[in-house]
Amino acid sequence: MNKRTSGAYSPLQRKPVRILSIVAGGLLAAVGLELFLIPHKLIPGGITGLSALFSHMTEMRLGLFLFLFNLPFILLSRKQISLQFALYTMLGLLCLTAGSLALHSYPAVAGEPLTAAIAGGLCLGLGIGISIRFGGITGSAGDPGYLLLKGGPPKYAETAIMLFNCAILLCGGFLFGWDQAMYSIIAYLLAFEGVRISLRDLSRSRAVWITSRRCEEISKALKESLEREAKLVQASGPAGQPGTLFCLASRLEEEKLTSIVRQYDKDSQIVFRGASGRDPGDLFRKNIS
Repeated sequence: MNKRTSGAYSPLQRKPVRILSIVAGGLLAAVGLELFLIPHKLIPGGITGLSALFSHMTEMRLGLFLFLFNLPFILLSRKQISLQFALYTMLGLLCLTAGSLALHSYPAVAGEPLTAAIAGGLCLGLGIGISIRFGGITGSAGDPGYLLLKGGPPKYAETAIMLFNCAILLCGGFLFGWDQAMYSIIAYLLAFEGVRISLRDLSRSRAVWITSRRCEEISKALKESLEREAKLVQASGPAGQPGTLFCLASRLEEEKLTSIVRQYDKDSQIVFRGASGRDPGDLFRKNIS
């Protein structure tokens, strides 16, 4: 079991590391597209695949459609995400777009479609996953892994996403041939797996213990901002002794949770416990989740 207090530093909390990681993720995804997949007419599915189809039919740059088709998702989700997260997301999208435009004139690295599908799919998936893990999103609802942040899309959306991706792959088959369509499926599956590898353990719940003199205000703020129920383990004492709160949060929510708690009590103590085997949070999971 891992234990970490909010005072410890991690890559997810260092802005320079986060920015460099988002940039690297966006550029890696662009490499997968422009140097492996697109030269062999392989369509990875999702908004990226839709952008590739429009790029082929209009003979315009892929990067232009990547930006135009992904931007509405960022704008529509602005009310659900913080400004900082939106800026990181925009940075990831800009890096993917700029990387695609810059690499468009370079020749394909792989000569065989199968090699291109494997290498391109992995580069695309790992690039998207790295960008997501460090706070930016280079994909959208149709791209592999975008909705893996909190365990996948809602059940009612799974069918729509599957049909959307099937339609993209079918269109690619009609335009480029069914051999290319089979290679595109391989690229899509590997991209999906690449995202899963990058996001491993990121959305797993972690136990959070908060010691503060303002437990009631913090509990209410966590419910309103993160939709997280916080259980009062020990109430504050009459002489000003701090109380203790317990809740569950994913690693994606750690930074925002810490910021919320610090707004109400700068002297509070926050302890995160990673799940390994039996976690103390399992005792409260039924009551909170």
